[in-house]
Amino acid sequence: MNKRIAVLPGDGIGPEVMNGAVRVLQAISDCFDHEFSFEEGLIGGAAIDDCGQPLPESTLALCRESDAILLGAVGGPKWDSTSHAVRPEQGLLGLRKELGLFANLRPVTAYEPLIHASTLKKEVIENVDLLIVRELTGGLYFGKPSERRGENKELVVDTLVYNVYEIERVVEKAFQLAQKRRGILTSVDKANVLESSRMWREVVNRIAKKYPDVTVNHMLVDSASMQLIYRPEQFDVIVTENLFGDILSDEYSMITGSLGMLPSASLRSDLVGLYEPVHGSAPDIAGENLANPLGMILSTALMLKFSFGLDKEAHIIEEAVMKVLNEGYHTGDLNLQHGKQVGTTEMVQKVIDAINENQAISGILTTYICG
Repeated sequence: MNKRIAVLPGDGIGPEVMNGAVRVLQAISDCFDHEFSFEEGLIGGAAIDDCGQPLPESTLALCRESDAILLGAVGGPKWDSTSHAVRPEQGLLGLRKELGLFANLRPVTAYEPLIHASTLKKEVIENVDLLIVRELTGGLYFGKPSERRGENKELVVDTLVYNVYEIERVVEKAFQLAQKRRGILTSVDKANVLESSRMWREVVNRIAKKYPDVTVNHMLVDSASMQLIYRPEQFDVIVTENLFGDILSDEYSMITGSLGMLPSASLRSDLVGLYEPVHGSAPDIAGENLANPLGMILSTALMLKFSFGLDKEAHIIEEAVMKVLNEGYHTGDLNLQHGKQVGTTEMVQKVIDAINENQAISGILTTYICG
């Protein structure tokens, strides 16, 4: 397999975790004789510093010509004083919009070695395996007008806008994913207050008729935020609009004990996707070899699965991460009381060693079985 991957390290710890992700993918390509070519582009604050724009046309062109995109992180206090139009986050929002990446997938699994790193009780989170599907290119973040008004700018207006087709396509994707999992879909809205949510609920009920094997529940966002902490194991797939999904997906980081563990995928109708960890740029630890690279590494596993159809290779990365955690290795953000704390580069190497060990054992077993 020959695939072109756009690499957008971004800001803060982005370059460090991205370097680790590329190394892991190179290990996978060596083991399975794939050919991954990597081409780097600027985005976010790094792009603002270079050319004054958070999403240069050259980066957008690179992403359009690539089979998948990896992104590290964007933003930081250095650019807080810049205008709204040139803030680092606008680069990421623009990329999602320009590429039509409408469905954001954020899986969360309770890793046994990290359960006690969570602030939640073990019996609450030990069986958690859920997926949040967030609409990504509509809603409050993209609605116009979004501005301040009045002589003294004392009035502010943000607009929440959805077209029915934007809701339909992400809900359809969520149903398809639920079919491949436990067959339970929870749609989260605010239908008791918002007209957009009432339309959302109508669309879910209409599309549900096509998927009789999927059980559908509706839940108001305030209730869902409580239930995610109170009884998270009840959820299989959650589908929701942009703002609600942004908030809820960060809330469930409490289940894993750290945002540094959470990968994400942003998909469109074809196989092209943007893959990034959920964590931010963490400028306070940038360049100190302290960042947790596992969210970025697990994002590459999602890329192999969803964009390239390489389920086995994706599973091997996930197994390698689990093996390293089971052996007690962890970065400082996980705040574990046992095992060995390591830096970014050592954690990456541990994952690569686990991948190579897995393949070496597989080779021995194949030789033994096949003679």
